Amino acid sequence: MEQATLPIPADRSAIRAVLLDVLALPAWNEAFVSLSGPSVPAVGTPYALQVRPGLSGRLQYAAIEPNRIEIHWHVPGFRETGVWTIGPDLVTHTFIQSGPLAAVLKPAYRGIAQVRLDRLAARVQQLLTRQAGRA
Repeated sequence: MEQATLPIPADRSAIRAVLLDVLALPAWNEAFVSLSGPSVPAVGTPYALQVRPGLSGRLQYAAIEPNRIEIHWHVPGFRETGVWTIGPDLVTHTFIQSGPLAAVLKPAYRGIAQVRLDRLAARVQQLLTRQAGRA
C-alpha cells in the first residue's frame, strides 16, 4: 500500500469535479492512454481502459461519496484499488496494487501517490483558473 496527503487549496466540489471527470483522467495520469464510456461516472459502470505500454483493461468507480472516491482498474496481471479521501484541508490518496505485473512494477510506483496528488492539485488549479476566466 502506498499513501500520501497534500493540502489542496480548493473546495471539495472542485476536487470532486476533477476526480469524477473520468474521460479526462488520462490528461493527468500518465499510465492511462485512454478511457471510453459515459462522461458521467456511476458506481459500477465499466470503462474500457488503455494503459501504457498498450495493455487493455477496465476501470470503474467503486464508491462516489461526498468525502471519498474509490476507483478500481485492471489490465492483465495488474490490479489497482485507489482511494481519494477529501478532508476539509487535505486530500489523501491511497492505493493498493496486486498481480504479477504489479510485483514487477513495484519499484516504479514508489512515490506515485504523491505524484498523483501533485497532478490532481495542478488539474484543480487549471479548473479554477478556467472558471475564473468565465466569470
